[in-house]
Amino acid sequence: MERTIYREIGLSRGLAGAAAIVALALLAGLIAVVVIEEGGHIVTGMTNQIVWGTPHIFAIFLIVAASGALNVASIASVFGRSAYKPLSRLSGLLAIALLVGGLAVLVLDLGRADRLIVAMTTYNFSSIFAWNIFLYTGFIVVTALYLFVQMSRGGARRYVPAAGLLAFLWRLALTTGTGSIFGWLVARPAYDAAIMAPLFIAMSFSFGLAVFIIVLVTLSRLGNRPLGLGLVTRLARLLALFVAAVLYFTAVQHLTNLYAQEHAGIEAFILRTGGLYTWLFWGGQVILGGLLPMAMIFGSKNLGIGDAVLASLFVIAGGFAQLYVIIIGGQAYPLEIFPGFVTSSSFQDGVVAAYTPSWSEIALGLGGVGIAAALTLLGVKVLRILPTNLGDANLAAQARVQSA
Repeated sequence: MERTIYREIGLSRGLAGAAAIVALALLAGLIAVVVIEEGGHIVTGMTNQIVWGTPHIFAIFLIVAASGALNVASIASVFGRSAYKPLSRLSGLLAIALLVGGLAVLVLDLGRADRLIVAMTTYNFSSIFAWNIFLYTGFIVVTALYLFVQMSRGGARRYVPAAGLLAFLWRLALTTGTGSIFGWLVARPAYDAAIMAPLFIAMSFSFGLAVFIIVLVTLSRLGNRPLGLGLVTRLARLLALFVAAVLYFTAVQHLTNLYAQEHAGIEAFILRTGGLYTWLFWGGQVILGGLLPMAMIFGSKNLGIGDAVLASLFVIAGGFAQLYVIIIGGQAYPLEIFPGFVTSSSFQDGVVAAYTPSWSEIALGLGGVGIAAALTLLGVKVLRILPTNLGDANLAAQARVQSA
């Protein structure tokens, strides 16, 4: 048995290749920022009806996944599962990187990044957006503190359980705030539901763990670190449970809306008549991102690491489809200004809004992913984040020693 030894990842051809791919994503994001800054939002697919576009899908995915990525560390320190303890540092680093990447997309989509100063100095506490300023920045501070006490060699390590509990509660509040952006927006019939908060919490568990599995496997390969199949299998089975929770809350949301006549129109739009949005809901979210990865994980007797990565990719693809339906589909459906009456005007009232993502929106979103990836690579390169041995036999022996 080896002790849990954390080492920086050395420079290799694989790491250089990964850095080159990340650099391309960052370059694409930079070009998109310049194009949108110079041309204005008219160069994007966003309109007066669709004011939250593809960049917001990337941003919210990264923010939600940041909360879920910290779940691995919470399992170790809050729930006492020692097998996950060697992954806690990577969990904290990835959570911070994902949140910074997501927030960067939101700031750069403003057109004028200096407007962030207004948001940080002028608060309207009747708006959930003002609350989220504190939730997001506080999450970075709390997670950084959590990561510090984990990496400390002195007496600060005794505060790991307390810091872990604080981070766990803060991440629940953060995801609740993100879900409440939609749940408290009563003007849109696709939103306006208290279940949005627990739905987003379940989504964070699912998206964050899927990203964590892919990052863990990738970094282990880049750093030539042993990675046990048993560990990956446990993570994959936990992922399948989180995916099932997302499907459950989604089903409750739509069944509740179907029961209320005021939501009959939006439910018909999403479930039957919405065209692309209906296809993305059933084909992308339910099948590709839900049923298929669950079948792969629970239905396989010999689940391999490659299978776990593939299932995680399906979950991520389904997550983007789900957010596309929630964010874009929810705006595309016309506002019910006068319930019970048909409205029409030259401003396209009562008409389903058209939206086609532009390359600049996609590039900006990829830039946010690139920022998160760059911070993660930089972190494991200069900090002792990743253990040198994550083999099943070594982890099991360590767990027996810690429990003795």
